[in-house]
Amino acid sequence: MSRNLKGKRILLTGASTGIGRALAGILGAKGAKLALVARQEDKLIEAAGEVQKAGGEAFVLPGDLTDPNTPSKVMDEAIKALGGLDVLVNNAGVGTWNHFAEGTEEHLRQVFEVNFFATSELMRLAVKALIRGNQPAILNIASMTGRRGMPGFSEYSASKHALVGMTEALRGEYHRFGISVLLVLPGLTQSEFFNNVLASKGKAKLPMEKALTPVQTATAVVRALENDTRETWVGAETRRILWLNRFFPGWLDKKIGQAVAKLWAKTA
Repeated sequence: MSRNLKGKRILLTGASTGIGRALAGILGAKGAKLALVARQEDKLIEAAGEVQKAGGEAFVLPGDLTDPNTPSKVMDEAIKALGGLDVLVNNAGVGTWNHFAEGTEEHLRQVFEVNFFATSELMRLAVKALIRGNQPAILNIASMTGRRGMPGFSEYSASKHALVGMTEALRGEYHRFGISVLLVLPGLTQSEFFNNVLASKGKAKLPMEKALTPVQTATAVVRALENDTRETWVGAETRRILWLNRFFPGWLDKKIGQAVAKLWAKTA
C-alpha cells in the first residue's frame, strides 16, 4: 500500500525537539495537517511555524504525558482541531542513562509512564476516530533497544520492549478495523534525549559523532508511513546489532558483558 500524506490528519507526540521536530517539518512539507503534542509550548509554537512555512497546517497541544489525564485530553483536542484522525505517530519518549542497580523505582515508573502507558492509552483512545479515517495508521517510534536491551539503557530498553510487544499485539487486533500498526526502531540519534534523561551516570563513551541526525531518522519514519512498512530498522549500527542478536545472541551477550566488565574495571 502507498499512503499519500497530503491532507492526512496526524497526531504527533514529542514534536517540540529532535526527531519529532524534524518529523513535523517533513510531514508539513508533504502537506499534512498536524496536531503537535509536547511539554514545551514555546518550542511547539516554533515547530508549528516551521510546519506552516513548509506548506502544512499545525495545531499546538501542550501537555505532559506523565499526567494520566493528558492522553484523553490531547486526543479529544486533536480530533476536534483536525476534524478527525488518520494517523497517530507516537514519538514522545524519556529515558535514563545509568546502571540499573544505581537507579530508582521512581525513575523506572516515569520512563514507563511516558514510553509505554501514555503511548498505549493514546492507541486505545485513537481507535474510534481512526476507523473513520483515510488510510488509518498508528506508527510507534520505539528504539533498537526495544529488540535488544542494552546496558546503561536498562530501564529505557524495558519500556521499549513493552512498546514493541504492544505494537505487535495490536497489529493483529486492529487489522479488523483496517488500521495499520507500524514500528520504527532507530539507533542512536543526535537529539536532546541526553539533555532530558532522568539520570545520567552511564560510564560508556557514546559515539555521538556517528549517531543519526534527527532528519535522517525522521526521513526513515516518513518513508515507513508512506510505504506502510511493518517494521523499520534505522541506521547501519541498528541493523548490525539486531542481525547479530537474531542469529548469534549468545555471542553478542558475551561480547557486551565483556565490554561492560572492562569498562567498570577501568573506572573502579
